[in-house]
Amino acid sequence: MPLSSWTVFNAVAPVFAIVLAGFAIRRARWLTAEADRSLLRVMVNLLYPALIADATLGNNALRRMDNLAWAPLVGFSTVVLGFGVAWLGARALRLSPGKETRTFSYSVGVYNYGYTAIPVVQALFDKETMGVLFTHNLGVEVAFWLGAILILAAISPRREWHKIFTGPVIAVLVFTLLNLCHAQEWLPTFSLSATHSLGQCAVPLALILTGATLADHIAEMHPRVGWRIAAGACALRLGLLPVLFLALAKWLPCSIELKHVIIVEAAMPAAMLPIVIARHYNGDPKVALQIVLSTSVVSLITIPLWIRLGLAFVG
Repeated sequence: MPLSSWTVFNAVAPVFAIVLAGFAIRRARWLTAEADRSLLRVMVNLLYPALIADATLGNNALRRMDNLAWAPLVGFSTVVLGFGVAWLGARALRLSPGKETRTFSYSVGVYNYGYTAIPVVQALFDKETMGVLFTHNLGVEVAFWLGAILILAAISPRREWHKIFTGPVIAVLVFTLLNLCHAQEWLPTFSLSATHSLGQCAVPLALILTGATLADHIAEMHPRVGWRIAAGACALRLGLLPVLFLALAKWLPCSIELKHVIIVEAAMPAAMLPIVIARHYNGDPKVALQIVLSTSVVSLITIPLWIRLGLAFVG
């Protein structure tokens, strides 16, 4: 039975509500910037791997070789596709060559594959789809860091290749292997329960930190100066690229779980981490900020529309 727009909206709205809560508590100074680094470390190295373990162990969809092969390949390819489309878009918008074009191409190309996509998949689909999402994100992570190195910094990947192996990437590799060994059948029950409880904390904390980060940077936005960038980013990230993603989901000979992942990712706004990455890799953080904020705000309307359309189109 097709999902109604209201059902999809109810799956998406809590994401933005928690981000808004993070924004509010930063403004109220309940959450200080000094605390962010510690919380981020806990989230990336403990809570997020626990969420991955909870979604992976006992997941039959991740014992199928087609999912293990196709999912990371699709993740990598869709980000690379985004880079290419965004680069052409930057040329069409006549953005200045150099930092502005490189940052636009990188920021528009990377969709929010983590902390916005995860709760939407949790709300709409099953554990099998969630596990495939994390495997898909392996490919996204590789493209994400290669893009930072090659597009933003324009340096040899040999110097920074090790950054691909983040805590979540290692967790996906380890727990996928344990799942193939049916580890959920011989691991202690209390450890699985503790992992589940820890994993449930990951997304809310990530969204709160996202809202706090937006509160830190929102004063840097200049709508009159960046309207072309914002409009171009929304047209590409929330207009053209979803059409290409849904075509991929329709005709790619892959599992229904991966098709559902592609549909959700098609609807996602630009990822938020490029704001930080642009600062570190000699990009333009203000361009990244403009793209992230504009696509995030507009996506509150477009996410339910694209997901409902995608499910109807793909079947």
